[in-house]
Amino acid sequence: MKRQIIDTIEEYKKIIIHRHVRPDPDAYGSQMGLKELILKNYPDKLVLAAGTHDNLLTYLAEPDIVTEEDYEGALVIVTDTANTDRIDGSFYDKGAFLLKIDHHPNEDPYGDKRWVNTEASSCSEMIYTIFEEGQASCGWEMSPEAARMLFAGIVGDTGRFMFQSTTEKTFEIASSLIKQPFDRTLLFAGMYEVDRKILHLQGYIYQNFMIDEHGAAYIKLTREILEQFDVTVSETSQLVGSLGNVKGICAWIIFIEEEDQIRVRLRSKGPVINTLAMQYNGGGHPLASGASVYSWDEADEVITKLQELCRNY
Repeated sequence: MKRQIIDTIEEYKKIIIHRHVRPDPDAYGSQMGLKELILKNYPDKLVLAAGTHDNLLTYLAEPDIVTEEDYEGALVIVTDTANTDRIDGSFYDKGAFLLKIDHHPNEDPYGDKRWVNTEASSCSEMIYTIFEEGQASCGWEMSPEAARMLFAGIVGDTGRFMFQSTTEKTFEIASSLIKQPFDRTLLFAGMYEVDRKILHLQGYIYQNFMIDEHGAAYIKLTREILEQFDVTVSETSQLVGSLGNVKGICAWIIFIEEEDQIRVRLRSKGPVINTLAMQYNGGGHPLASGASVYSWDEADEVITKLQELCRNY
């Protein structure tokens, strides 16, 4: 499949790369890392990165301005996005060919061609293995900027190599990437330094989260609480893993109230929670998923089901 992907890339002069809405480092890392790899090895191609920019990820890169006309005759690649509802960008289906590259469960097999590997730690890891194939068969070269993007994506989706998805292959890839001359200290500062107000909200979470005897935990962040701490919904993404440091926790939910919905961020140390997310307009990885509910009563249903999962684990 990796060779087929390279053949497809070589076939098109214009390539537009998408990723998912509400991006994380792996979304940017896989999208921008692939863009940089293609430009490094095919400098005559036009490669554009589509999507709405998240200011929290400015330290990595910024997407391009892409118009509907740009899609005429283009190869469109979507990275790190399980289903079409989560693709960031309106015109991804307007190109000549659509390719999906992802590491989430393949619940929505969209695209003319797709490569899904749920065993990969991250989509950025998958992009690196495409590079390996390109290096072996076509003489591809790695660039420092591509390495920086892919390394950030791997670090982000493995929780700094702490998650179960981290494999020996993951470490081998990371070892290869850090041989490139990019500033890891500066990269880590962008990834993990947070504003003081975020730390204050984190303190609120630690003081107010609820946990039962089976390790099922949750915290509800209402719009009033977010306003109190002057934190945006997007900025709360930096705090999703906070409760993972609590001794005795099994799985947890952070609810974030928006104007038209309540965002549900689920994380687990054991019980599979993506099936629960699927019941509430979401999905994701077995141990890291997201969903949406539309009332606090519905949120309480999710809590009850999480408690049942932890009780039976």
